Amino acid sequence: MAKAAGRTKNAAKTSVWLQDKAPRGGGRKVDQPSGLDRDRITQATVRLLDAEGLDKFSMRRLAGELNVTAMSVYWYVDTKDDLLELALDAVCGEMRLPDTETSPKEWRDQLRALADEYRAALIRHPWVSPLVGRFLNIGPNWLAFALAIQNAVRNTGLPAYTQNGAISAVFQFVYGFGTIEGHFRARCAEAGMSQEAYYREAVGTVRDELATHGLLESADELMAARAGDTVEEMWARDFTIALDLMIAGIESLLAKNP
Repeated sequence: MAKAAGRTKNAAKTSVWLQDKAPRGGGRKVDQPSGLDRDRITQATVRLLDAEGLDKFSMRRLAGELNVTAMSVYWYVDTKDDLLELALDAVCGEMRLPDTETSPKEWRDQLRALADEYRAALIRHPWVSPLVGRFLNIGPNWLAFALAIQNAVRNTGLPAYTQNGAISAVFQFVYGFGTIEGHFRARCAEAGMSQEAYYREAVGTVRDELATHGLLESADELMAARAGDTVEEMWARDFTIALDLMIAGIESLLAKNP
């Protein structure tokens, strides 16, 4: 038990953002690989992850992308996890955060803006979702995002003991929705097909294989209700409706706790 506890404790100290994992640079300047810095390495990491996915990412592959040796990369980071954590925070920095401090009454718009930005990040970078629960997410961009979420939910006026639940309801939903949509788009890209073509083929295959299943009748009714929407429009409509339901749930709690 002592060994297991020790491993757990050490695992919580491995974030690249903690003091004992501070950026390197204390050595002589001549020791530093020419033309490299953490920002350049992080940007290359994001590009590779976007292009090839998490499973194919390696320090050797990154070094090849940068045209340096793997040891040159290790001058700046200790492990591959350090790089993944840096990349995770970098893409979080792409999100445009709403002002949650000057207009507290606009909490609905603030939550929608934060949800939209998070969904978009998960779609642009499908490798983000499996890493979100893997690291502490205490980089500057993730902390700013978390603070904006807390402020927006606090602006609702919900009692303090319900605010964490509201955050979970909204942003775990966004995480799940964005993860599924991002993986669907990645699958379409891997197959060399548009979303429309992949969707038509998938629906056709399911219809052939499950022709007698009662699920298809219900699915046909849902599809008819969507009229002529494209797949992208279907994703957007479903997301908007689901988010509206989340906000309506918050309003319902407010009505019970005036």
